[in-house]
Amino acid sequence: MHYLLGVDLGTSGTKTVLFDTEGNAVCSKTVEYPLYQPANGWAEQDPSDWWNAVCEGIQYVIAKSGIDASGIEGVGLSGQMHGLVMLDRDGKVLRNSILWCDQRTAKECEQMNDMVGEKRLIEITANPALTGFTASKILWVQNNEPDLYEKCAHILLPKDYIRYMLTGEFATEMSDAAGMQLMDIPGRCWSDEILHKFHIDRSMLGKLYESPEVTGKVHRRAAELTGLREGTLVVGGAADNSAAAIGTGVVRAGNAFTTIGTSGVVYAISDSVSIDLKGRVHTLCSAVPGKWTVMSCTLGAGLSLKWLRDTCCHEEMLEAEKLGIDPYVVMDRLAEKVMPGAGGLVYLPYLMGERSPHPDPYCRGIFFGLSASHSRANMIRAVMEGVAFSQLECVDVFKEMQVSVEDMIACGGGARSPLWRQMLSDLYGCPVSTVQSDEGPAFGAAILAGVGAGIYASVEKACDSLVKKKSIQYPNLSTRKQYKEYYELYKQLYTDLQQCFKHLSKLPK
Repeated sequence: MHYLLGVDLGTSGTKTVLFDTEGNAVCSKTVEYPLYQPANGWAEQDPSDWWNAVCEGIQYVIAKSGIDASGIEGVGLSGQMHGLVMLDRDGKVLRNSILWCDQRTAKECEQMNDMVGEKRLIEITANPALTGFTASKILWVQNNEPDLYEKCAHILLPKDYIRYMLTGEFATEMSDAAGMQLMDIPGRCWSDEILHKFHIDRSMLGKLYESPEVTGKVHRRAAELTGLREGTLVVGGAADNSAAAIGTGVVRAGNAFTTIGTSGVVYAISDSVSIDLKGRVHTLCSAVPGKWTVMSCTLGAGLSLKWLRDTCCHEEMLEAEKLGIDPYVVMDRLAEKVMPGAGGLVYLPYLMGERSPHPDPYCRGIFFGLSASHSRANMIRAVMEGVAFSQLECVDVFKEMQVSVEDMIACGGGARSPLWRQMLSDLYGCPVSTVQSDEGPAFGAAILAGVGAGIYASVEKACDSLVKKKSIQYPNLSTRKQYKEYYELYKQLYTDLQQCFKHLSKLPK
């Protein structure tokens, strides 16, 4: 029997999943670790915690499943994007990794625009200067820890540090490297122009591979620590969202997925590079060789419903406890009783500011049209609709960029709600499906490992064989028509309130 290993290095923990070559999950283990916040808005982790979690996870799934490690044909890596890992010439970690959610680099983003020019930066890297991306973190270390930067010989992303620990190779792959803001995205290579202007020596960066390519083999010391067979293949793998796309079968133009977790992500595949010069959405290289992706990120998606649950829905939580079900199920049932439009109540989900399609840190959440006739059921429905409107607004940007969306997969916690999935289908005007496997990025990473090991002929053919749909919901044209005027009002509210948001930010609190 042959097996594949998918390792997904997340922010809260690392999930290791052993799959057979039919795509069935045999055994899974998640190991958590801490996040450090040494100052307000900062976020760091110790890379040794990641490595320990990987070792523990691999040991567990091999032992628990009772398989012979020689049957594992390949390892695929997935992980949180944008994190900065710095090593010295001996391969030792110089400092804690600065993570994707760290916000310390606002000045460095201004510096990037001064060095390259705002328009030119987007033309090359396909994205505006962002605090979350890796380049601004490198500049922060240059500016604030120059002695440490002098010792730096290697710059890696989180999952690529695990690759180094497994194989001794300094390497990365297209989908994750595309989020560093150091690549020429149309050319799928490091940008000499960017590296020169940012004073980054190219030798510090890993060799670039396509995601299913073999990047190295497990060496003896790593085999001893993990239980893997020495010489096991390790492929490029993918960034977390790119691996999730593989795991949900989103591998061809016209395919997309929507994730409603704490944040909301819409991710679509394109055969050619398309860049939004307004910086409303991100363009990155896909984990499918030779393809690109357009991706949005809205910050307060599932977070909005959680906020409402915790703040206003105590009765629903008590009822759920009595019934032994999730409170969101009770909330879903209430919202289902309310007609589209939530009884004339519109919600703007800007609890944390916004990123797509409005890169605006000042905007805030709004209930518009609230009256004494409204109940919690109206509020729940309005929040769900507002989040769905925000995803549609991103898809509209995709369409402006000539990136089509013809079939949508729903994933994340919000995808458990049939009502929310139906809203998305009605608004997108296309089928919205779920898939049978819920192993997410780990499954995608394992599929990439299978392609690299020669088990599957291509990423597309592997997904055709392994990824199965579980449910499909089709758009209701009459409901779509009802939503249209509310959606137009939703969009107008941001435009009308944009200056008010800025004014609010200056008022005493």
